[in-house]
Formats: sequence, structure tokens, C-alpha cells
Amino acid sequence: MSVDGYLETLRREGRIVVVGASLAGLRAAETLRAEGFAGTLTMVGDEPHEPYDRPPLSKQVLLGKVPADHTVLPRRRPVDAEWRLGAAATGLDLAAKQVRLADGDAIDYDRLLITTGVRARPWPRELEADLDGVCVLRTRDDAIRLHHRLKAGPRRVLVIGAGFTGSEIASACRERGLPVTVAERGPAPLVGALGGVVGEVAAELQRAHGVDLRCGVQVTGLEGDSAGRVRQAHFSDGTAVESDVVVVALGATRNTEWLADSGLGAGPRGIACDAGCRAFDVRGIVTDDVFVAGDVARSPHPLFGYQFLSLEHWGNAVSQAEVAAHNMISASADRRPHLWMPSFWSAQFGVNIKSVGVPPMADQIIVTQGSLAEQRFTAAYGYQGRVIAAVTFDQAKWLDFYERQIEQAAPFPPEFTTVDRRPEGLQPVPAGFPDPSLPSHGPTVTLSGHSPTDRRVSFTPRRA
Repeated sequence: MSVDGYLETLRREGRIVVVGASLAGLRAAETLRAEGFAGTLTMVGDEPHEPYDRPPLSKQVLLGKVPADHTVLPRRRPVDAEWRLGAAATGLDLAAKQVRLADGDAIDYDRLLITTGVRARPWPRELEADLDGVCVLRTRDDAIRLHHRLKAGPRRVLVIGAGFTGSEIASACRERGLPVTVAERGPAPLVGALGGVVGEVAAELQRAHGVDLRCGVQVTGLEGDSAGRVRQAHFSDGTAVESDVVVVALGATRNTEWLADSGLGAGPRGIACDAGCRAFDVRGIVTDDVFVAGDVARSPHPLFGYQFLSLEHWGNAVSQAEVAAHNMISASADRRPHLWMPSFWSAQFGVNIKSVGVPPMADQIIVTQGSLAEQRFTAAYGYQGRVIAAVTFDQAKWLDFYERQIEQAAPFPPEFTTVDRRPEGLQPVPAGFPDPSLPSHGPTVTLSGHSPTDRRVSFTPRRA
């Protein structure tokens, strides 16, 4: 059968399976139908819920302003799919083109899209993690449980980790009038995402709102009472805090374990794919029938040195899902690259924080408008003499301008004059990101053989 004939048959009567009933999975399904796919569509999800919106979970849901079951994502069009909710995928047979499920079933596919996303990284000590009152926040059910805990009026909440999620949870606690301690092993909140300069602003913001912020410390243990309820946390500096709710906000783990023996290039950092969203196998060769989108995908971006980026961003999940779905049913000449500009937003302590580009790539930062001291500013990040990212605190109106600067590889420091430029923004300073030479947690890859015919790659995924 010719390529054109195969695609015509695929679009008319093919079988497409989407593993991951998420934002990315839903938007991909809608795109497939919008572009004329008339075959069988199966949506697989490990949670029993229809796709829902996650950003409100750490904000409006925790504050009791929006019920968790009101976060279901609106449908842009009917998707006419078979939904296999509450049945996690447990394995993938690339040769047989088959997805295995936890309930024992197997689903055949002609093309597969993986949008399994991430999950909250749990507290590493299982006995302590099982104490009553120790929580994480990633899913709708997590948000319901944590909301009930906060509504009950705990004596004190301890948040472990001061990234975006941890900081938003601390903000919600203070808005509810709850005492909260935040423990962060880095020198400041948000330092991994926005660097030390902006992290200091975030630290002042938290302290000004009554957060007991403790940076440069690690939680060395959680202690429970005789009834199995958490009651105290011990820190590496020898201090301790009494707390009856502990929220573990130590980042996310990508849901790739079910692919460990599949032959795909999947590991704790995600599933590697090309700019067209086709997954790589363990040899680094793109597959023909497996595509990836959303938080679990790692794809190269030409604007950022062709680095493989994993982006846990709402907008990226939508954009990449639409590109992947289009490419799944299109001829090679009609396929599109996923070239979305990374962006992020967060609302915490009454401040709207937004960024574009990839700040952690930067080595310098300059405040181009406003003032760090006033916690209302715009800052540009530079790398090798070009603008690579920007962040705003309550100045989001400038982000479109900086997005164009990044796209055009504008020189850094910016050559243009700006309004509201203060003395602190006349010269760039080190951005203050953690040392990138620290060990990563990638898979083990080894090469064997000498001639081109017996050269082999062995790929050992590392468990998160």
C-alpha cells in the first residue's frame, strides 16, 4: 500500500489510542476529529475522572472558591471516543502495536499518542509518608483531601519545597489565615525556576505575608503520634516544628515507568521526541507510529540551542497536543514542528508572576523596568549575549514585547531604553541559578561493538 493509501485508510478507519486522559490528551482528541479522523479513538486514563484543569487546584480549590468537581475541562467539540478511565496503562509492545492495561485488557493501535504527564514526587520515607496529615498536591483527589485538611483549621501547616506549587500552597494557607512554615533546601523560593535575584524577591514576599520561611535547610524526618498522625518535623539545622498538616511539594516525576521495557527512549526526564512529536526509540531513531505530547514529552527547540526541553506548562500541553494530533494523520510534507514559546504564570501572595523563554539557561539578569524592592518589575535574562527569557511581577503587559525579543535573538543586555528604569537596572548581574554541573538523574546508556554492523546501544532507564 502506498503512503498516501495508508494515510487515507488510517484517517477513515484506523485505530488511534491516547494514553493519558489529560488536558493534552483531550485537546489532541479534539484536533484529530476536527482534522477529519473518522476511525476508532480510545482514551486511556489512570484516574476515574474526565480530563480536568489543574491550575485552579492549588489556588481556587484550596481556598474553597471553586469545588474540585467544577474543574472539568470544557469540550471544544465532541470526540466520539471510547473512554477507559481508571485503567492505567502498564505496558507497551511496539512490535505488536498494543497497549496493555492494569485490568488485564490489551488495546491494539495503528497510531499511539502518549500524554501521561507527571505525578507529585512523594515523601521518600514510606512510613513517614503514610502518616495521617502528610499530603501531596497534583490530582483532583489530592486537592479535595488538602482542602478538607485546611478547612479543618490545623494549628500549623508545613510545606516542604518552595517551588511554584509549594509557594502557591503557602499563599493559600496565609489567605485562609493559617500559620505556615515553608522549608526550602535552596537559598530562596523559586530559585530553580527564576534564579537567586528573583528568588530573594519571592522570599521577601513570603515573609511579608507572615510565612515562616526557612531556606538552606532540609527536613530530616517526620514524627507521628501514637495514633499515626503527623505532629512534628525535624530540620537539618537541629530545629523542629510542630505541624499537623505537612504538604510535600518536591516537584514532579514523569509517568514513564510503564514504558520501561518497551524500547522507547523513556526515563525520569520524560520521553524524547523530535520537533514533530514522534517518539525516539532507545537507539535514538524516531518511531513512525508513536507520538508524545504534554508534560511527559522532551523535544528539541531551535531557539534554545536545540536542547531537549520538558515543559510543565498548560499552554505547552495544548499546543504540543494539537501539533502531535495533526502530524499523526498527515503526510510527512504536511507535518508541522512544535515551536511553542515556553511561558508560565503563577498567582501567589497577591502578585501575578509570569515568564517567557527559559530562565534557567541564563547566566545574567537585568531589571529593565520597575523595582525589585517594590516587588513590581520586569527583568530580562541573558545567555551568551542574547535575550533568552523574561519575568514580570505584576507587569505582564510587557511580556509580548520580550517574547518577540527572544524570537529575534535580540542582544543582551537590551540596547533599547525603557520607561521606569531605575538605578538597580543599569547593569546586568549574575542570575543566580543552581550549579548546572550537579549530577543529573538520566538513564544509563552504553555502547558495544566496533563495526557499523554490530554497534549496539544498551539503554537502562533509571527509576525515579
